[in-house]
Amino acid sequence: MADVDQGSVLPSETSPLILDGLNATDSNGTDAVNATVAKFVATPEGTALAYGSLVFMALLPIFFGALRSVNCGKSKNSSDMPETITGRDAARFPIIASCTLFGLYLFFKIFSQEYINLLLSMYFFVLGILALSHTMSPFMNRIFPANIPIKQYQLLFTQGSGETKEEIVNYEFDTKDMICLVISTVVGVWYILKKHWIANNLFGLAFALNGVELLHLNNVSTGCILLGGLFVYDVFWVFGTNVMVTVAKSFEAPIKLVFPQDLFEKGLGANQFAMLGLGDIVIPGIFIALLLRFDVSLKKNTRTYFYTSFLAYIFGLGMTIWVMHTFKHAQPALLYLVPACIGFPVVVALLKGELTEMFSDHRVLGHLPKALLPLLLSLAGRPALGRV
Repeated sequence: MADVDQGSVLPSETSPLILDGLNATDSNGTDAVNATVAKFVATPEGTALAYGSLVFMALLPIFFGALRSVNCGKSKNSSDMPETITGRDAARFPIIASCTLFGLYLFFKIFSQEYINLLLSMYFFVLGILALSHTMSPFMNRIFPANIPIKQYQLLFTQGSGETKEEIVNYEFDTKDMICLVISTVVGVWYILKKHWIANNLFGLAFALNGVELLHLNNVSTGCILLGGLFVYDVFWVFGTNVMVTVAKSFEAPIKLVFPQDLFEKGLGANQFAMLGLGDIVIPGIFIALLLRFDVSLKKNTRTYFYTSFLAYIFGLGMTIWVMHTFKHAQPALLYLVPACIGFPVVVALLKGELTEMFSDHRVLGHLPKALLPLLLSLAGRPALGRV
């Protein structure tokens, strides 16, 4: 969803008010001060930089997350053992997401926003550290000095004893993973203390990349059901009610990417942001990753459907930005992303005579880790594109 409000800022930061003080004298001779608050108006350069940066950042986790999704099923940790998401799961997901969104809305209406956001901050602090550490791990493997010894560790939790013993968590890691965890913890502390937009984006990119990599669909039909259902979900909650906007303005968590529109004026201390919610990166992203795995399953050494859907995403996101700025009204991004991401690959499959194979293929296996379901629910309830 695109929120065209310009008056709010990133949580815990204060928006500077531009006051035009007019001294006036009323009929009784008493002085009064009339102050008019002017909303921030971004320069064309600032707007172009902000939205261009958001589009670029959105493409990074989709592209690299899709590539990593091809091999992510080979994990040796039992905590990453996934569960297949079926067509029935996809059909129920918009209902579950709606209940989650409305539940958050009621919580913010009934209870103190401060305490709810404190709990959410701690929840996403832990998730963010794990997500960022997992994101950094492949890069650390490449740059880690060969002369430093690597020690292996294992975190094992079991339930029961004897023949009834069952593994709950069996996580293996090494020295490199520990270093990634330490670096991620530093970023997490920075975010908790300062709520800085760079720290927010580091966590946001990590969430998005992990979502695209680890949230798998079992076939193209399931992907169409999921995107179609969330298409209706997004349009209803944006145009039909004020629930999503209310939750978005109350929800303090790194589940959005932000970029300042006043960067040229204020540098890294800028506080007028354009925003892109992670839901509109992860939801289309897992479908694009599915099409990459479909390309691989065809064994034709081409990536036709992946690149087609990737370009379709760019087109849909560009349409969202254009419509938002043309009509100056909130827009649900999935309204444009879903038809583009589904329609473009379907047309290509129709032209290539592979439409039946695309929708009947069962080799494109994927899974949904249970531990990531709350995260995806949170992402689905977040507005997509606008200003904060």
